[in-house]
Amino acid sequence: MKSILMTAAGSADVLQLREIAKPELPSPHHLRVKLAAAGVNPLDAKLRAKPAYYPDKLPAILGCDGAGIVEEIGSAVSRFKNGDAVYFCNGGLGDEPGCYAEYTAVHEEYCALKPANLNLQDSAALPLVLLTAWEALVERVNL
Repeated sequence: MKSILMTAAGSADVLQLREIAKPELPSPHHLRVKLAAAGVNPLDAKLRAKPAYYPDKLPAILGCDGAGIVEEIGSAVSRFKNGDAVYFCNGGLGDEPGCYAEYTAVHEEYCALKPANLNLQDSAALPLVLLTAWEALVERVNL
């Protein structure tokens, strides 16, 4: 599959288009998603610029917001089936691949069915923004 790999900390020049294997399902609770869209957030640029976040995780696929179609589910996945349209906030550094690729693997806890009134591209722009709004309103302001 095609992916955008971050090979070192730095400017956008450290991002490279590469062909890599599709991600395997790391647990029975993961699903593989064929991505239709990925969100781009300031967080991605911050992670790319600061090597302290990932000293031993390179190369890495950035992009935590995504939306696409479920291609494969783990044996313990109960809320999704192949062909479902989903969106999620997951990965980008660490142990989970991000969304700047054709496919990603996502734990079912971080996935939701795409809202029926939104297309996949609009859905991919929502997850981190919604989590940030939730934290501000519920956890900080106590609404």
